[in-house]
Amino acid sequence: MRRVGRKNAPVYRIVVAESTSPRDGRFIEIIGQYAPREAGPEGKGRLSVVAERANYWLDVGAQPSDTVRSLLRRAGVLRERHEVRTAVARRGRAVPVGEAAGAENGRGASGA
Repeated sequence: MRRVGRKNAPVYRIVVAESTSPRDGRFIEIIGQYAPREAGPEGKGRLSVVAERANYWLDVGAQPSDTVRSLLRRAGVLRERHEVRTAVARRGRAVPVGEAAGAENGRGASGA
């Protein structure tokens, strides 16, 4: 995160940077912004994240800091990412409904 804004009115830019770069130093790309003092949902500040770019950088191996991870979670980026990844894994194990109901203890669909 990179701090910008006035004194007592911070705004943080969520940036992609090398781990060796200083906090407000060189960065690769800005992927979002967080204004903790402005009114937002749930009174926790205004947050905007470009989800496509965040997912791209996470896909290529970027490791978010603890604070950025919590902001991505609040923005819903990590939830969507998790749902997409688990849906792909479940699709391979899915059994059609007709086969699953008939194989259940040999009783069929009546449940008797």
